[in-house]
Amino acid sequence: MRTEPTSTAEIPRHDELVDERLVRWYLISAALYLAVAMTGGFLMGFQLIRYNPFSGIELLSPGRWRMVHTNGVAYGFIASAFLGMLHWVVPRLTLRPVADKRLSYFIFFAWQVVVLGTVVGLLMGEAQGLEWGETPVWIDPLAQAGLGLVAINFMAPIRHLKGPMYVTLWYFTAAFIWTFLTYAMGNFIPQYFVNGTSAGAVGGLFIHDLVGLFVTPLGWGMMYYFVPIMLKKPIWSHGLSLVGFWGLAFFYPLTGIHHFLYTPIPMFLQYGAVLSTIAVEMVVTTVVVNFFATIKGSLSALKDNMPIRWFYTGMVFYFLTCLQCAFQTTLTFQALIHFSDWVVGHAHMVMYGVFSQWLIGVTVYLLPRIWRTEWYSRRMLEWHYWLSVVGITIMAFDLIVLGLFQGYMWASLAPWSDVIAFSIPWWAIRMIAGTLMFASHLLFMTHMLLTWMKAIAERKAEAAGSAAVAQTA
Repeated sequence: MRTEPTSTAEIPRHDELVDERLVRWYLISAALYLAVAMTGGFLMGFQLIRYNPFSGIELLSPGRWRMVHTNGVAYGFIASAFLGMLHWVVPRLTLRPVADKRLSYFIFFAWQVVVLGTVVGLLMGEAQGLEWGETPVWIDPLAQAGLGLVAINFMAPIRHLKGPMYVTLWYFTAAFIWTFLTYAMGNFIPQYFVNGTSAGAVGGLFIHDLVGLFVTPLGWGMMYYFVPIMLKKPIWSHGLSLVGFWGLAFFYPLTGIHHFLYTPIPMFLQYGAVLSTIAVEMVVTTVVVNFFATIKGSLSALKDNMPIRWFYTGMVFYFLTCLQCAFQTTLTFQALIHFSDWVVGHAHMVMYGVFSQWLIGVTVYLLPRIWRTEWYSRRMLEWHYWLSVVGITIMAFDLIVLGLFQGYMWASLAPWSDVIAFSIPWWAIRMIAGTLMFASHLLFMTHMLLTWMKAIAERKAEAAGSAAVAQTA
């Protein structure tokens, strides 16, 4: 049995490879989940400026909505958008469909159960005491099984490849394995097998590996696929892309303990986390250099091509985020900013300023191709972009600077109440920035609806024209 097409005639058609309806479902559900997650962030933000619109209602308390906010972004928005992207990219790169179309639809509906069950469980108070692992214990086996099925479904076409494999598939293959193992490590080991500082160490690994071994390889792999296609030129250095892959694989799993510096966790682990975090910045630099060398000579694409603009905006934020991380994890700097809003600004810059920007870029690229039409309004695309970028820039700068002030105030032994009073105006600016970001997303969802309605109208007009021609004939 042949495992590769041997002629152009044997290359499957796009519709035989990609289930566009499923891609569309994932991207739309991701947008809806992001709206819910941002609503949770808003409720938490109101609490910080001493205004809780749902005071006294336990199910809508800010602490619970804060967990909905973080988990909704991670498992609702980011995971759903990545799954939609994978259903487009993997079949086109391998020239083979996923293992089973029925399994793909089962995973889609099962993942909605996982995400919605997580939201309901968190609002009901059924949360684990683990940062980024708050998913209720009865959700964890379902999520773990779902991640296993995802790996099986996408690894099936990849395993038939012979000869050199493009770097995107290197990252994706690693992500399928790493994500399954990372979720198991973070959600089962601290819950059932270890406690104390051992649980803290495992929890630290989980917090960062969720970003570095799930989100990062899928994000980098996605970029290595879409950027050359949009720029119509090869990536600048395939060798440098593999340096990024192996650097990520070697250094990133060691960084997680930097969340727990100055704790009883052995110092050799803390020192190792600091050094590996600095090394990750060098790895990230190779990736950034590779992409900016690729766009050299094609800078006009940043003006004319909206997905490219989203991608490279996220790339700039990514370099700044990792540079910031290399500094903030040193023992000296960590003593100043730990527990401050610097960390909150850093988290928002990486999750929204980087990965959300990339996934929005993918959505802006794919939906018009799926709907067979142009976006409804170029002006709405521009407003969406600028509201989003200005919002996250203001929020990140505001919280990072506030974190420095908070750290110095605590170091001077200022009363806690004085620090809170000082912080409230900064948190008000955060709310303004969050409003811009939320408005940008609501505008995007409105634009998606208008574009979909435009596509329907165009198909009806085309069908009516064809019927008229046939009747005339």
